[in-house]
Parts: sequence; structure tokens; C-alpha cells
Amino acid sequence: MEILHVLHVFVRSLMFLLLWSKCEGRESELNTVTCGSLLKLLNTRHNVRLHSHDVKYGSGSGQQSVTGVEIADDANSYWQIRGKPNRPCQRGEAIKCGQGIRITHMKTGRNLHTHHFSSPLSNNQEVSAFGENGEGDNLDVWAVQCDGSHWEREEDVRFKHVGTDVFLSVTGEQYGHPIRGQKEVHGMSSANQNNWWRSMEGVFLQPSPMPLRHDEL
Repeated sequence: MEILHVLHVFVRSLMFLLLWSKCEGRESELNTVTCGSLLKLLNTRHNVRLHSHDVKYGSGSGQQSVTGVEIADDANSYWQIRGKPNRPCQRGEAIKCGQGIRITHMKTGRNLHTHHFSSPLSNNQEVSAFGENGEGDNLDVWAVQCDGSHWEREEDVRFKHVGTDVFLSVTGEQYGHPIRGQKEVHGMSSANQNNWWRSMEGVFLQPSPMPLRHDEL
């Protein structure tokens, strides 16, 4: 099983590199975040990037932890933007303001998720990474809150959880061992300065001129 897991991670990383080499030269042509894009998300209030790795919470759900890290070049901070489970989006299609999306961790294939557990440090709502190979449940869906018609790449946006109405947030609480120095990511009921996010480093896909079924996410 360990060999299969390593192989899976290798294939996902190879796909990322192939997409990067294919799209890097065309990034300047895009102003919006698109379906299928791989990116990092920066919390602009606390200057940390949304991050996860295969470390489980020691309390609450016991699912894979989601944190915020200051380091910019950590490969565990890449996430893929995907459509809802029952409504996939076309690869390269611009994400609309108000649209429901899944945010899938590249390295582990688990979706950004929240539910009615208390977060370990701040006692807000726990945010975890959940599912296998990109498939979880209906608590993996977040609505993008932004101005205008589409999610602009340099725009600060909020992510409101469709199932529980909380906002993806960071308030500065910091973990000790085994994820020392990383900040707690959680859900908050109010919209405020702690839940602004901006797309950063990544691969932003262009729309395909000829949509194909296998290009849906």
C-alpha cells in the first residue's frame, strides 16, 4: 500500500509539472482564476498560505489537518480548484463570483472541508482535508465571494462554506509539535479581515477551444 501511495503522489506531481510547462508561458493572458487551476492561497491579514500534509488532528474529527504557513515555496501548499461533486466545471472555465467549488489538496487528494467540530486552538469551527482521490462529501463545497462577475487573480476574496455558513479564516493561533510554527485555519461565522484570501503562485489554465468530457473537474 505504501508503494501505491508513493506512486500516486509521483503521478500527481508529474501532472502538475506537465501542466506548468504547458501553461507557464500563457499565464499573462489570464486575469481570472479558472477551473482546474493549481494555486496557492494567501491569507492577506496574517500573510500565511493555506497548507496541508498528512498529519491528523489529535482531537475533534481526527482528519487531516489544514494550517497556514509563512514559507512561500512549500509544495504542500498547492490546491486545485474544482467544481461541485454533482456539477463539474469545464477545465479552464473562469470561476464565477458566488460559484460553489471544491478546493483539493494536490499532494494528498483530499478536499478542503469543515463540519461541526471545534478547532483545536481557537474553539472556532475545525477545517480539515477530507476524502480520497478528490472525492469526499457535500461538506467539501465552498462559495467564492468576490466583486464583479468572476474571481480575479489579484483580487481578495472570501470562501463561505455552503453547508455550515462559516468563512475560511486565520486568526493567528500557532501550533506546537508536530506542526510547530504553523497557524490554525478554521471557520468563523462573521465576515471580517481574517477571512480575506488571494490567489498566488500556480498554474492558471486557459479555456479549451474544444471542450472534452474528460476535461471536466
